[in-house]
Amino acid sequence: MTDDGPHQDHGWRPARFMVIAAHPDDADFGPAATCARWIAEGSHGWLVCCTSGDQGGEDPDIDPLELAATREAEQRIAVEAIGYDGVTFLHGPDGALANDLALREQLVREIRTFRPDAVLATDPETVFHGRHGVNHTDHRAAGMAAADASYPASRNPMAFPWLARGGLAAHRVRRLYLFWSNQPDAWIDVTDTLDRKFEALRAHASQIDDMDALFVRVRERAAEAGAAIGVTAAEAFRVIVIDEDEAEDEAAAEETAETARYSAALTRTSRNRSAISASFGQWRMRIGSSPA
Repeated sequence: MTDDGPHQDHGWRPARFMVIAAHPDDADFGPAATCARWIAEGSHGWLVCCTSGDQGGEDPDIDPLELAATREAEQRIAVEAIGYDGVTFLHGPDGALANDLALREQLVREIRTFRPDAVLATDPETVFHGRHGVNHTDHRAAGMAAADASYPASRNPMAFPWLARGGLAAHRVRRLYLFWSNQPDAWIDVTDTLDRKFEALRAHASQIDDMDALFVRVRERAAEAGAAIGVTAAEAFRVIVIDEDEAEDEAAAEETAETARYSAALTRTSRNRSAISASFGQWRMRIGSSPA
């Protein structure tokens, strides 16, 4: 996506979207106000947390399972504040999340189940936040895993074929919205839903020492992003368009045809196996009846 003129409020809205985050609270520090706006305008959203944040504390003596339970409970409260349809916790290892096939399969399962038009995730190319911070390794892993699950895995029926055979047909994610990016190219006006973001952040009491100071910083960053499009508050994204809007009908037709081709291939394979088995049985009968 290019932008040759003044920035404007990003107008495209998915009917269904999924946020894939590394930890409980990432979505609320990230695109929560955008998600609240889209939901208020009629979209349906689902949150996926790859870990339960069991390393997100300062006390080495705390039980990690207890902390994970606390953080999941906090995230569920925040989910209600934003208005998501629900949340899934994948229980990956906090601090050691890896973009491997196991995580990709879990994410493909989530995508094919909820069938979002857009996936929101952390920008995996953001390693450093300018000169003032390092992007958490789990954020990078979750962002790359979300991208790899969105394309090509979720739309390829032969990726994790047992999912398709179990009823989870291939699904085409049309766009990626990458947050915490050093290369934003889309800004979404969240003036009317910034307070919903604050409501969600309040749920994460185990992670935030000074709510008032945090809200000042969040409001300042939202104002900075809003200045790009001339509004009070905005959230910024790097948008990756996988399927153009005009290709929507063609993509849907291709998805149906691709699923049909895969089903036909499975049928042919089954028939071939049956024919081979029958031929082998006849051969064994001939061998068994031959004179010694």
